[in-house]
This record gives sequence, structure tokens and C-alpha cells, in this order.
Amino acid sequence: MGLISFVGAGPGATDLLTLRGLDRLRQAEIVIWASSLIPAEMLAYAGHGAKLLDSASMTLEDVVEVYELNPEAQIVRLHSGDPSIYGAVAEQIEWCIANGRAFEIVPGVTSVSAAAAVLGRELTIPKVAQSLVVTRVARRTASSMPGNESLAAYASLGGTLAILLSGAQPELVQEELTAEGSRFGPDTPAAVVIRASWPDEQVILTKVGELASAIRESKATRTLTIVVGEALTANASRSHLYSPAFSHRFRSRSEPGRTQGKPKSRPRRSVR
Repeated sequence: MGLISFVGAGPGATDLLTLRGLDRLRQAEIVIWASSLIPAEMLAYAGHGAKLLDSASMTLEDVVEVYELNPEAQIVRLHSGDPSIYGAVAEQIEWCIANGRAFEIVPGVTSVSAAAAVLGRELTIPKVAQSLVVTRVARRTASSMPGNESLAAYASLGGTLAILLSGAQPELVQEELTAEGSRFGPDTPAAVVIRASWPDEQVILTKVGELASAIRESKATRTLTIVVGEALTANASRSHLYSPAFSHRFRSRSEPGRTQGKPKSRPRRSVR
């Protein structure tokens, strides 16, 4: 029985594919990929003679039919970003379980990670933001959004928000970010990263109060990541992680003004 590998292709750049993902592509006999989201250059990693199927016009039924008709094949279902985040992979996993097909998930670099890298910022900063929420707004797919998970609800908590799949509704994004009870205001820093890691990526630095107009002016509606929060511009507070006054199992606390010496080597265990 062949293995179905749900592989995260990453945000776009071909060299952000993981080594495990590369290995699965090289071994694949069939690759199902979305040309609208994944660069064609990624397919250069596929094994010689692999059958390539573009899923841009395929339904779920079309995809699982490929699985059904090729029970012995090594199949890669190539998802943009990471399959576990808005990857529509859950229903495919359920099919695999119901039909006794072996499968695996190969994680991928998310567009949020790529956006943070492009911006050159850490999204979790002590005393500024210790939580990162990845969410979206919805209209056509509003029925799939739980009522307590609105963007406005998360805006009332603060932290850092990464908003995906929402470029076509910038006014709604801005409206929910500034709804009553929000921790964000018109001057809260915001950034829009379009096609992060692609050769034509764009970065727009703005504020929540100008977010909708900034997105409209860019004319981008797809493959954009919106990041909101004070972490985008705040000065970093000292983290406890590498503070000499903070101890943990690998390092003892040092007194103020004292320079720590070389770490002690662990005694070797004799092997009999």
C-alpha cells in the first residue's frame, strides 16, 4: 500500500521547503499541487517520471479519486504553507482513515513565519505581546467560522494577530480590529506582506486606522498576510531566557556584576 504524504511547500520560496518535504517529492510517483498557490519551480524537485496533477480546478472528490485509483503509489499532496493551517487537509485525512490508507503530514514553513522574517521582527516580546493568534475574517464562508472566534473577539485580547485569507475584505478587517472593546487603536502598528518570500514580495508598513486603504491601494487580494500589534515596533524587553539572573536546569543564576566562567563539562559515564 502506497503512502500519501501531505507536504507543506512553505510560503513560496523553493528553498524554504523542508528536507523531509524534498525527500518525499523525490520519491513521489504522483504529485498533486495547486498552481495558484505554489510556484511551478517547486516541481523540479519531483522524481523523474512523476505524474503531476494541478489541483487548482479539482474538487475534493477529484483528489480522493486519484488516491482511490492509485492504491500502491507514493503520492504527495503538496499544500502551500503548512497543511495544518487552512490546508483543508482534515477531510482528506478522514478519507485515509476510513479507507485504511497510510498517510503522514510533513510540516511546512508558514506565511506568518515568512512575514515575520521579511519584517525582521519577533512577534512575541516580553511585556508587549506573549501570544500570537492566526485567524481570518469570513463572508462567503461565514458559516464555517465559530461565533466566538471573530477577529473582533481576538482584538479584545491584544497580543499579536496574523490575519490570513482576508485580503479581499480590508474594510471588514479594519472594522473588526477597531470594534468596541478592542485593545488596538487607529495608531496601532500594522504590516501587510504580499507574497512573502516570492521574488515579487511586497511589504507595506502602516497603522490599523489606515489598513484598509493601504490594502486597497496595493490591489492585492490574495497571498497576503496582515500582521497587527505593538510587537511590530516596540523596543525589546530583556528576556529571562538568557538573563544571568535567571536560572534553569541548564544554567545556574549568576550574581550581578559577576562574569560566568566556562560551563562545567558533564562527567563522562563509564560504559561496561
